[in-house]
Amino acid sequence: MSRHTPSLPLMRLACVTILATLGLHAHASQGDTAKGFWLSGDKAAVIEFKDCPDAAGSLCGVIVWDKDAGTPADACGTTIAKLKRFDGEAWRDGWAYDPRTKKYYKASLRTEKDSLMLRAFIGVEILGETEEMTKVASVPAGCKAR
Repeated sequence: MSRHTPSLPLMRLACVTILATLGLHAHASQGDTAKGFWLSGDKAAVIEFKDCPDAAGSLCGVIVWDKDAGTPADACGTTIAKLKRFDGEAWRDGWAYDPRTKKYYKASLRTEKDSLMLRAFIGVEILGETEEMTKVASVPAGCKAR
């Protein structure tokens, strides 16, 4: 009976494949840190960031609680962000919508610990404005299902 030993190049290929797979899982989990419920900087809304229902691999932000729920200023159910890809540092290639001004902007989104930074800009990112949001565990009552 002969014993077969894998060649060194084959072993290297297996190691590279394993490391690349581990890197992809770490990359995906970092992008997932943006998912969940976030209280807006002005504390007037809670936005849920989750996978977009109409675009695989994209992240969407929808208002799930609004201090003005039930009034003419109610923004419940409004999609305020859609970002197409995560590059290892931030979600990019998307837009943000300001329901107060009814304007769309280019956008990027990144997380740091329990903070989420949604940067809205026209032209280049450096010229934009950032809204810092805080992670919350639950959503207060107020919005009605749409």
